[in-house]
Amino acid sequence: MDRKFYLYILRQKKYTLLAMKRLLGEDQIRKKVGRLAGQISRDFAGKEVLLVGVLKGAFIFMADLARKMTPPVKMDFVRLASYGAGTVSSGKVRITKDLETSVKGKDVLIVEDIIDTGVTLEYLSRRLKARRPRSLKTVTLLDKPSRRKVRFQADYVGFAIEDHFVVGYGLDCNEEFRNLSGIYVLK
Repeated sequence: MDRKFYLYILRQKKYTLLAMKRLLGEDQIRKKVGRLAGQISRDFAGKEVLLVGVLKGAFIFMADLARKMTPPVKMDFVRLASYGAGTVSSGKVRITKDLETSVKGKDVLIVEDIIDTGVTLEYLSRRLKARRPRSLKTVTLLDKPSRRKVRFQADYVGFAIEDHFVVGYGLDCNEEFRNLSGIYVLK
């Protein structure tokens, strides 16, 4: 069901009207996360998995995914910046928080909210592979294959979406909208 949502935001002491269109509802996301967790649990059966969440966007997805997985999990986070305050990736990745846990000899699953150009995930995967994990795989809730600038394919993909700027379920625009339970196209 396509409905338009309108949110008023206080910015620079004036209200701006933003139109948002729901792309994925809470139930759709919950079911997909459950299916991904099931597939990942089967693939990692009998192993301990180190989940590496990419902050800030993946934190909600990672929490929901981890709670539904059956193998034992450990968690750590990295923070990589490529957007700044805009809605388009700059293409330049910088690490603002590195892992505190060694990945050497471990089964590692990178948890990402969305893959856009692929630059960030390709960079992180290359960095982590150099640290010699036993295995390294990637799961993403959202994938925008039409935006790829580098060859990168996640091992597990929730939803392939068109080239829209989306917010909600951890995804933001200037640190706003992360708390929305669904995913919305920001117009």
